[in-house]
Amino acid sequence: MTFSNDMVDPCNPVGLAGIEFIEYATNQPQAFGGLIEQMGFVAIARHRSREVTLYRQGDMNLVVNADPRALPSTARDDLPATVISAVALRVRDADTAYRHAIDMGAWPIQTRVGVMELNIPGVHGAGDSILYFVDRVGDFSIYDVDFKPIPGVPQHPPALDGMHLFGVVQSIDEGRGPEWIDFYQQLMNFTVLPEGQFFGAVRKGILLASPCRSFYLQLVEPPPGAGSLQWDEQLVRIGFGVPDVLAAVRLLRQRGIAFLEGEAQAPSEKGALTRLYKGGVSFELVVSERAAMAAEAP
Repeated sequence: MTFSNDMVDPCNPVGLAGIEFIEYATNQPQAFGGLIEQMGFVAIARHRSREVTLYRQGDMNLVVNADPRALPSTARDDLPATVISAVALRVRDADTAYRHAIDMGAWPIQTRVGVMELNIPGVHGAGDSILYFVDRVGDFSIYDVDFKPIPGVPQHPPALDGMHLFGVVQSIDEGRGPEWIDFYQQLMNFTVLPEGQFFGAVRKGILLASPCRSFYLQLVEPPPGAGSLQWDEQLVRIGFGVPDVLAAVRLLRQRGIAFLEGEAQAPSEKGALTRLYKGGVSFELVVSERAAMAAEAP
């Protein structure tokens, strides 16, 4: 499928329409799978040829990749590790979006396609992460080719308490904000929100809105005086939008999820942070108008 130039929206040059999936790489797939099941996700399918599982709730898809090659080269086999290894962006046309990104200076990734697998175009993101471009033609999706449904499991489990993907937090090196702003603006026309406008529990850094206004990116530099702190540029956390943060916290606590309780980090009406689990993973809840409107719909 191709699109002519007169069909391209200059405000949204790649036809961005949200996040198709977020991929985690882990050397503890069972432990991490159990954690996101506590967060409301359900394992619905397994990859046809790799140690990869697809989890879903509502319109959110998480791909859990247990292939050792998916982890950063710095990961140690004897230590738990879980990282956000890729974000797949839903776009109007994947090939057009990919070529636009390369024309704007992004670095292409090398793909390895096996039998019965799709070649998903992508470029290098923060650290070792990948930004994939995925399009949909009618009801057909990438999961129809690459994954086999788990027998007896509903393929479209409902979202827990109105949860949806709100955004992704990325750590950046000190002073690198302008470079990353330029990266996301050039590739996809993200917009920098006014200084001081934040969502959720972590009110610092730089906030960027996607051109489709369906999710946000938060760029966070190391805190002052963090000279001895290990700080790598990478995707560090995803945020879930909910209509009522405190109600969602109560529900998730009942499911075994623990939240930070410090004076400056305790759950509030605006947001909440889970504790850091083994492997270095955490999640954030953010109050969301979209979730509130969905909850009020008849």
